[in-house]
Amino acid sequence: MKTNNPFLYSDDNKRYHTWNYYLRHQFGKKVAKVPLDGGFTCPNRDGTCGTGGCTFCTRSGSGEFAGDRAEPLLSQYAKGQAMMRHKWPDADFIPYFQAYTNTYGPLSKIQDCLTPFLDRPEVAAIAIATRADCLEQEKIDWLAQCCAKKEIWLELGVQSVHDRTARQIHRGHDYAQVVETVTRLARTPLKICVHLINGLPGEDAAMMLETACQINQLPIHAVKLHMLHLMQDTQLADTYMQQPFPLLTRDEYVAIVVDQLERLRPEIIIQRLTGDGAGEALIAPEWTKKKTIVLNEIDKRMANLNTWQGKLVSNGR
Repeated sequence: MKTNNPFLYSDDNKRYHTWNYYLRHQFGKKVAKVPLDGGFTCPNRDGTCGTGGCTFCTRSGSGEFAGDRAEPLLSQYAKGQAMMRHKWPDADFIPYFQAYTNTYGPLSKIQDCLTPFLDRPEVAAIAIATRADCLEQEKIDWLAQCCAKKEIWLELGVQSVHDRTARQIHRGHDYAQVVETVTRLARTPLKICVHLINGLPGEDAAMMLETACQINQLPIHAVKLHMLHLMQDTQLADTYMQQPFPLLTRDEYVAIVVDQLERLRPEIIIQRLTGDGAGEALIAPEWTKKKTIVLNEIDKRMANLNTWQGKLVSNGR
């Protein structure tokens, strides 16, 4: 039961707009994501705009928890669904196309991947991880039509609003492309979630806060905040091993996240506040493995400061 909490979008002690709060209020029950691998690749790997991918990205295209791309999608989904059912027997699900860039390729491939899920009664929504430079208008138009059947989320990897950082991590597009794409998406019923990474090389706290402030100006629905993970077999990890650069401590990360939350509109859903580095492949920072502790520290800091999401937003709460 909510007590002594000034934040509007909360039924408990959370002072930010949690994904769980949104899903329960939107669908009236527990909803769980099932990560899938749709067999896509990325323009930043095949030479279209670069090779090797972003410097932080793994060989699995940041899909370490997705299904096996050698298996049919519905088989991947059935296995993930069965695992989730053990914990939440009555849950509904969100098929999450996680690995690589899931709107990169012909529209027909996207249609083949999504169509089997559009009429399934236990599917509450569909989530699609992609990039701002891989959403041609015909794809947006078709995905918008799908919203008549299911809630469709497009998850855009933005990482930082600073073009210098984007060049350094070999992102393959600039922030202007993000703004242009989000502007087009906002004319549709599609839901927009952006991914941001804190702790990227060369960025200080002020730059990370500026990213939150700029993102807050976009017509988006949700944000995922990640700590930079150095993963084995990535360009960034190789660079770090040869010439180490500063990584955020847990306390630094917690302070930055709270500062960012204060600058995000209260209605923006916070789908994630820290990422998951896959097991033994994680090189650093080790503290990110204790995800519950990180989340608890964020809650504690917000309560101690008597702050909440959107507190510093003009005309916000």
